[in-house]
Amino acid sequence: MINKVITRAKAALRRMKSKKGQTLVEYALILAFISVVAIAVLIALGGQIQSVFTTITSQLQAAQSSH
Repeated sequence: MINKVITRAKAALRRMKSKKGQTLVEYALILAFISVVAIAVLIALGGQIQSVFTTITSQLQAAQSSH
């Protein structure tokens, strides 16, 4: 009787551990996918983003020199 309980408890622990590992892998895959998408967007919009920051910088410099 005790051996059955111990065996079932060990089996339950093994199942819990395998699910935790599976969840960790899923989260890692999601994070990798989000990273790839973010990098692709930054590469695609890099020129536009640089243009916006250049405009902001030139306007700040113009405002600073007028004071």
